[in-house]
Amino acid sequence: QVQLVESGGGSVQAGGSLRLSCATSGRTFSDLTMGWFRRAPGKEREFLAAITYSGSSTYTNYADSVKGRFTISGDNAKNTVYLQMLSLKPEDTAVYYCAADFDSGYARWGQGTQVTVSS
Repeated sequence: QVQLVESGGGSVQAGGSLRLSCATSGRTFSDLTMGWFRRAPGKEREFLAAITYSGSSTYTNYADSVKGRFTISGDNAKNTVYLQMLSLKPEDTAVYYCAADFDSGYARWGQGTQVTVSS
């Protein structure tokens, strides 16, 4: 059973940065996609970034809303995916989730970590 646990959320002022972590257990980083999402109060869940491990290749993609500010990366040895967030804005306030896609959609989700950005 794959489990995902996010950490690294917190409260920061606008312009600050945070690095979120998503530790996985039960599955190695091979032939899967790990994604980061967020849900702000009163809004739909929003895709942020994904990293795909396919054979010996790794691919990343980002939502336009965070491109250039957020960076997704992974540490295969630790089975952990990160989301580095820079230049945070109050509108980045949300619960952030990581999820795993094993080739049929994002089937496993973490519990989420709160990020609050104050102006």
